Amino acid sequence: QVQLVESGGGLVQPGGSLRLSCAASGFAFSSAIMSWYRQAPGKERELVALITAVSTNRNYADSVKGRFTISRDNAKNTVYLQMSSLEPEDTAVYYCKATLRSTFGNFVDYWGQGTQVTVSS
Repeated sequence: QVQLVESGGGLVQPGGSLRLSCAASGFAFSSAIMSWYRQAPGKERELVALITAVSTNRNYADSVKGRFTISRDNAKNTVYLQMSSLEPEDTAVYYCKATLRSTFGNFVDYWGQGTQVTVSS
């Protein structure tokens, strides 16, 4: 059973840092594309960062480039999002997503339940 559990969210002042973690289980983590999304109140969920299975490629939303870093530890089945220079606009619920290739060849997405990040003074 696929499980994704995010942690590390909280309240932080503008300019501060947080590290989100997403612990995965129930699937071949090292084969999965992992990504972080966020959803602010009244807005659509948006992709923040993505990392491929062997960390060959990492992509970021323009709004977080240079401030956020996605990484993964395949030995620990965990993906991280290091967030620095946080801004009030980064306030959102952050979700972890795993993209897996099924036995039928199609891609299937699994989502975590999310962790709240609030940037405020």
